[in-house]
Amino acid sequence: MQPKQQGKMFTTESVTAGHPDKLCDAISDAILDTALTQDPNARTAVETLATPGRITLAGEVTTTATLDTERIVRDTLHRIGYIPDQFTVDDLIIEQSPDIAQGVDTGGAGDQGHMFGYAVDAPGYLPAPVTLAHRLARAVHANPFGLGPDGKTQVTFDGDQLRTVLVSVQHPSSLEQAEVREQVQQVIAPHVDLTGVTLLVNPTGRFVLGGPDADTGLTGRKIIVDTYGGTARHGGGAFSGKDPSKVDRSAAYAARQAALSLIANGYATECEVQLAYAIGIPEPVSIHVDTKGTGNNNAAEKALTNIDFTPNGITQRLNLRQPIYTQTAAYGHFGRPDFPWEQPLNL
Repeated sequence: MQPKQQGKMFTTESVTAGHPDKLCDAISDAILDTALTQDPNARTAVETLATPGRITLAGEVTTTATLDTERIVRDTLHRIGYIPDQFTVDDLIIEQSPDIAQGVDTGGAGDQGHMFGYAVDAPGYLPAPVTLAHRLARAVHANPFGLGPDGKTQVTFDGDQLRTVLVSVQHPSSLEQAEVREQVQQVIAPHVDLTGVTLLVNPTGRFVLGGPDADTGLTGRKIIVDTYGGTARHGGGAFSGKDPSKVDRSAAYAARQAALSLIANGYATECEVQLAYAIGIPEPVSIHVDTKGTGNNNAAEKALTNIDFTPNGITQRLNLRQPIYTQTAAYGHFGRPDFPWEQPLNL
């Protein structure tokens, strides 16, 4: 099939909670949440690797919490739709380096890096393509037909017009392609008008073997799905498994809140905010605002002057020491009003 050439085409994707990379994100964040439930000052940077029949945990944790990591892994596998007893769990987690800890202990950033936040004047302060891709992925995973946990969605827009919807979803071997297509259509129909839209379902014609049995999973490998679907830039680090002392996560949330706050306060209709940090230093080394030609960059940047962008300031303002992170592991970290970084500040 040749790609369509007319108009301004843009494509973005989402994946279901059972995608192997998202499974790993969920496990890493479940370990973080368990630690924070017992020890609000826990520091974690947990990486999960999923391969056929095996879940491997690595990274660094410093906490007074008692973590039964094998139980956390198995509970997460069950919740998402996998059979826990089919997996062996290897725990290779170590304690955080004292060289890093000495900078974090004094309130400094846990690492160097730059983070982006983006918002647009639209429902959820997100572009329509990424919002729709997540909505369809969530619906596919929650299907009532017994389709498998592993799946992906992809949507292509020509300007404001939806042109193509692609759904790939794991299914029992007993189902023929036509049956899978019919079930997918029923699942997504309440969420999207398919009139005049090309619908592609499992383009290879078969998706029986899925999850870690078919594709290695790794924490942090779906960072564009986690953020803005490619519409805006992303910093150098992933989110899942990291406590808020890691600015990869907390400052990305703060930058997102800053961007949508600028829009909510009338400074722009599209906005991108960049924050940058040096390890061990609390204050960001730079703050940059780009209103994409929809506002005054200098005025918007000045409006952020009194916001505390130190790791401790962000953590306190957004109440990030609570166990909320497992909820973020699938269907994006943004555009969901229950999260504190999605609430606009008065500027």
